Amino acid sequence: MDPLAPLITALHSQGRLRVWSLVITAFGDLVQHRGGEISSTRLRMVLGRVGVEQGALRTALSRLSSDGWVHSERVGRSSQYRLTAQGLDRFASATARIYAPARNEPVLQWAVCVTLAGAGGETTRIVPADQVADGADCVVLGPLQHVSDAYRAAQLVPAHRAALTALAADLGALRVGIDDPLDATAARLLLIHRWRRIVLRFPECVPDLLPHDAPLANPRAAVARAYAALTPAVEGWLTSDAGGLAPLPKASQPAAKRFGGALWA
Repeated sequence: MDPLAPLITALHSQGRLRVWSLVITAFGDLVQHRGGEISSTRLRMVLGRVGVEQGALRTALSRLSSDGWVHSERVGRSSQYRLTAQGLDRFASATARIYAPARNEPVLQWAVCVTLAGAGGETTRIVPADQVADGADCVVLGPLQHVSDAYRAAQLVPAHRAALTALAADLGALRVGIDDPLDATAARLLLIHRWRRIVLRFPECVPDLLPHDAPLANPRAAVARAYAALTPAVEGWLTSDAGGLAPLPKASQPAAKRFGGALWA
């Protein structure tokens, strides 16, 4: 049985696949730390492994080029693609959020942050004390005394819960272990693609405040562990010349540094 079958089925069962978005995920996860440039042949190999047809990939790359995300240069029989300066600016902040370190210890000190809004309104947030954002008009620090089940339940709107449930299913499928380098690369791409959409769509919940029946007790840590298991094979494939591919340059920032690197020891 294809070890990627559950992940590929999940990818294609969510309505029309936005291939251009998957390509952006590939650049962020597989390309930028290795010189920022990838051949159309290698990109086609990875996306083909997850069921993306060549025509759909060509259309996506054309759209990204027209929208100012990528530019290409013909080299021999293949094209080399890299993000434009505009493309880099667009996802730089998103990359930091996607690969932020996982919180693995309970929060001991909390902050209640009140920020004034227009027309006499205000917003109140409860966050770990080390995550207080600049600009809050009132901050109260202290330990957490009580959290009701109703408050925990309110942390996950139905769409967020559904997204975490799908992520948990992907992570469960990855527990079988994937040894083939191309399979591992495709699996890591799909894992980060799902995680990227969750991180950019929903506010991240501190594990201490999640409902007791949440699909994952600590989503970021769970993703980090799966990422760590896949990465040795992935980085080996990116360096290899298998199939006549030109190896990507040595990593400028090792993938082991992502998610804080704490789970790699």
